[in-house]
Amino acid sequence: MKAFRQGLILELVGREAITSQEQLRKRLRARGVTVTQATLSRDIAELALAKHAADGAYRVPGENGSGPVEPEGALRGAVAEYVRGIDRVRELVVIRTAPGQAGILGIAIDRAALSEVAGTVAGDDTLLVIVREAKKAKAFVKTLEEWARR
Repeated sequence: MKAFRQGLILELVGREAITSQEQLRKRLRARGVTVTQATLSRDIAELALAKHAADGAYRVPGENGSGPVEPEGALRGAVAEYVRGIDRVRELVVIRTAPGQAGILGIAIDRAALSEVAGTVAGDDTLLVIVREAKKAKAFVKTLEEWARR
């Protein structure tokens, strides 16, 4: 449920200017997710959301000047938390997660904007990462495996 909720939070703040936790809580409730203020605060912290000075809306750090870009750090954390297994077939990398976590990991990979990654496709507990070359896919898997062990 946490991964689904956090994915929904990222989707909501990416689509509209949300300026308060109460506004975010109401948007979540409208989507069928009831959350306490304490849980929402933890989610905001874990997702590293920050308020943008210009409009006061929540943003992911690095988006629209809202803070330093640290996509690799966020990706490392997501890999360590969500990856349960990795399998490579040439340029395709299949990553297994617990139910509901593949989308969050896919968002982290997409936001990292890795030059070797062409794109991701997420299911519930499986993420497909398309890498541009087999050699780069092998190195990508090695890196992910190292981060997952931490």
